[in-house]
Amino acid sequence: MAENPPELKYSKEHEWVKISGTTARVGITHHAQDALGDVVYIDFPKEGETIAQHSVAGTIESVKAVSEIYQPLSGKISAINKELNKSPATVNQDPYNAGWLFEISGINLAELDSLLDAKGYEDFLKTL
Repeated sequence: MAENPPELKYSKEHEWVKISGTTARVGITHHAQDALGDVVYIDFPKEGETIAQHSVAGTIESVKAVSEIYQPLSGKISAINKELNKSPATVNQDPYNAGWLFEISGINLAELDSLLDAKGYEDFLKTL
């Protein structure tokens, strides 16, 4: 099992969040990409759209299934990783770096309390 980076926060829907000031970069975890299999398409949220925490932000499609991507923190979509349109499999190859999905600006830092740290996420995975 791949190590979950300790500096990230995690949702129980298997998204990771990297905080930089009031901006958050979001992707799916190694566990999620492994369960999905080969990612073939991502339906991103629209840049400039404001999405509430826990709402569906988009979908990710693999050879096995289509899964929803949930917004881990409320805020405005400030960037999407357009490189994934050309190479969606990057999510499988490098989920915590080049495989990031989108960025959220104007996040509510108080919502971070609802996310898990790396150990909490690993403990959560053991319950599945």
